[in-house]
Amino acid sequence: MMTTSSASLYQPGSLQGHFLLSMPHLDDPGFAQSLIYICEHNESGAMGIVINQPTEMDLNELLQLLEFNHDHVQPGIRIYTGGPVQADRGFILHCHSDNQWDSSYPINAQVSLTTSMDILQAISENRGPDTFLVALGYAGWGAGQLEHELSDNAWLSCPANLDIMFHTPAQERLQAAAASMGINLNLLTSQSGHA
Repeated sequence: MMTTSSASLYQPGSLQGHFLLSMPHLDDPGFAQSLIYICEHNESGAMGIVINQPTEMDLNELLQLLEFNHDHVQPGIRIYTGGPVQADRGFILHCHSDNQWDSSYPINAQVSLTTSMDILQAISENRGPDTFLVALGYAGWGAGQLEHELSDNAWLSCPANLDIMFHTPAQERLQAAAASMGINLNLLTSQSGHA
């Protein structure tokens, strides 16, 4: 996972740094009504984080479980269900900062994905990135699988909007991403694109 070199971040046809919006007819219980931020997409497959499915757990609870001080953390910051793969592992999407983390992957010029504990410790000490989203697990696709699902109209894609990802309430993100394309998801059917 996440083996792409920074030289190949911007491959033609790659959806890296884009949103995937689940179509209304997608009935997979893990992905229905999902908005996914694609962190990596190349010939080997794709990896992304679901960014609109908050869990009941908040960041203070997670930091307490990890035995980190959480006095500086604003209450109510939700942890997200990032996807079904490695659901017990944390993934932090964040805007770039001057700090260097032990295990961090630049997705594009604005956003990185970090999986090491040092970023959570920094967040607990008010030294972390200003803008971040913490998720447990990720969504993954094998080679050609995402392309196949796109051709079957399971998903729409558009360039990611960081305001939607980090600042829009979770329950409004999917519709906001669709609206950024001028689309009302409630009006779409499974026949979209099939003339």
